[in-house]
Amino acid sequence: MTSSEEELYQDHILAHYEDPYHRGRCSRCTHVHADSNPLCGDRIRIELHVDDHGQMREIFFDGEGCCISQAAASMLVERFDGKSIDEVKQFSAQDMLAMFGVRLTPNRQKCALLSWKVLQAAVYSPIEAAQRISDCERMESQHAHLGELHQLAAPAIGGAGGGRAEAAAPAGARDGTDRRSEERR
Repeated sequence: MTSSEEELYQDHILAHYEDPYHRGRCSRCTHVHADSNPLCGDRIRIELHVDDHGQMREIFFDGEGCCISQAAASMLVERFDGKSIDEVKQFSAQDMLAMFGVRLTPNRQKCALLSWKVLQAAVYSPIEAAQRISDCERMESQHAHLGELHQLAAPAIGGAGGGRAEAAAPAGARDGTDRRSEERR
């Protein structure tokens, strides 16, 4: 590959990173899968709306991570928008790397292949599996929220409040209501 071709691919990758194709949520999701690359911290979630004939009517991604992982996800979603599940199943890791276009080190290949891996799993992950992922994400969010409350409460417990635990109690705890119970109703 010549240096001008390399620059063209780099511009294409940067364009997908800065203005991704179908980043967001699928309005009528039937399939979903999420995964991460723990070495790099990349996270990708792909949501699909697959009709009864195996055609992807909608495909969206969301995630966080390096330019390579996010641009690759955008390129992959654009490539398969409106395509069939069978086409996804036939699309190999080598096809993905060829579509990405730039030679990558083995560690960077993992970044580029994360969205491919997630899409391959998503076609086998109907909404029942998606609901489990949603439940897990909701629990993670609740745990993060509780951690934030704990951090906010810590200075009040040992601070100028005279060591009164009441000052550190989350809103609602002092008046006898429990937000988590209300959320479940």
